[in-house]
Amino acid sequence: MLLINSSGFMEIAIIAHDGKKADLIDFLIKNADVLHNEKIKLIGTGTTGGKAEAAGFKTQRMLSGPLGGDAQIAGRVAEGITKMVFFFKDPLSSHPHEADINMLIRVCDVHNVPLATNEATAQLLLDAIALQL
Repeated sequence: MLLINSSGFMEIAIIAHDGKKADLIDFLIKNADVLHNEKIKLIGTGTTGGKAEAAGFKTQRMLSGPLGGDAQIAGRVAEGITKMVFFFKDPLSSHPHEADINMLIRVCDVHNVPLATNEATAQLLLDAIALQL
C-alpha cells in the first residue's frame, strides 16, 4: 500500500540528532534516485532540513527540534499529512528535549505511521516504497 496523500505525494519527515546528521545525509544521498521522485516530499527539522537542502534535496523546513520542530512534525503525522518518519536517533547521547522525541514516537505509534530510528530500518522502508513508485 503506497501512502500517497490527496495531493498526490507521500510526505516523509527527516530528523536526526547531531551525532547522526551526517549518517542521515549519507543515507539520503545513497537513496537519491527514490527520494527525488516527484511523488516524494521531504520535510525536516531546521538543521537537518538545511543539511538535506545543501546536499541537493528539496526540503520543507520546520523549526529546530528543540524549538518545536519535533512537535510540528508530530502534528503533521496526527493530521495524516506526514506518512513516514526517518528519525536517526543517537542512542549514546542525552537530549534535553527527550519529551518531544517520545511524543513524536508515540504519535507515530498511535497513527500507525512507519518510523525508522536507524539506517537499516529506514532502508527497508524506502526499499518497499521504491517497489511501488
